[in-house]
Amino acid sequence: MKKIGIVGATGYTGVELLRILATHSGVSVNQVTSRSHAGSRVDAMFPNLRGYIDLEFSQPDIDKLSACDLVFFATPNGIAMQSSKPLLDNGVKVIDLAADYRIKDLSVWEKWYGMQHTTPELVESAVYGLPEIYREQIKTARLVANPGCYPTAVTLGLLPLLEKIDSLIADCKSGASGAGRKANVGTLLSEASGNFKAYAVDGHRHQPEIAQTLSTLAGKAVDLTFVPHLLPMIRGIHATLYTRLDSTQDIQDLYEKQYSNEPFVDVMPIGSHPETRSVKGSNVCRISPHRPGDGKQVVILSVIDNLVKGAAGQAVQNMNLMLGLDETQGLMTPAFLP
Repeated sequence: MKKIGIVGATGYTGVELLRILATHSGVSVNQVTSRSHAGSRVDAMFPNLRGYIDLEFSQPDIDKLSACDLVFFATPNGIAMQSSKPLLDNGVKVIDLAADYRIKDLSVWEKWYGMQHTTPELVESAVYGLPEIYREQIKTARLVANPGCYPTAVTLGLLPLLEKIDSLIADCKSGASGAGRKANVGTLLSEASGNFKAYAVDGHRHQPEIAQTLSTLAGKAVDLTFVPHLLPMIRGIHATLYTRLDSTQDIQDLYEKQYSNEPFVDVMPIGSHPETRSVKGSNVCRISPHRPGDGKQVVILSVIDNLVKGAAGQAVQNMNLMLGLDETQGLMTPAFLP
């Protein structure tokens, strides 16, 4: 049984990690840290975990965390880079659910995240944790940068077309949990309910992450317009992706072949319109490619649960690969409805 630690487990991604790992047969959660809630029981804050997680939050302690086989950082940006190196030096594998190791160009990272990177030597060796692309590298990785939620939905939605396109528009919508558990006026019920709006149109932190991944995979610069929106719901991301193809290739067949052996990508039947509720609580990305009027314009619909395939579920998928477990272990759960 592999021993797991979670640093910063009081946010939405942290409790989602705990929910998934609580019934995972290959691991046991041994350390759950929180500086502000040290000494209090995990199930007092998250009563859904009563009977599943019998632990107290503790102060982060490198020596205690070093007894783990793998440690997740479910912390704000800038925290993992402060503690990853001593853990790695002690032979502990690390998965960062924040953005500390996602962007390879440190000048770009520092511009978007407003701080100096403290462990630049680890950035190059960190593996980007999108298993559908980097599965083999993840298996031998010591440090994995778990992708952002928007980048996951966009990248999986466009992957089969990347060699054929030069520009794209990613029109994306997210539920309020994507903003995290911290207090924010814009995500208060009375502010967000019955409302719909775009935000960060002039620049969002996920823009350079998406552009980096797409350009690397395409082998050329991809012109990306990315516009995020806030939906009046808790969970879910819906990405509507627009691009043009000169080819008359059957894109449905292209997508089905690309993802035929992927356990967590579901290419839906021709003409489908995937719904966010169909992936709620699951680690699945549902995709439907469309070519309206059989013309050059292509529209790809991609939906995920931002807290699962967009965060904690994908992190567990990466953990399974890193620890030599079955990739699907602990994750084969259907979405919950309604």
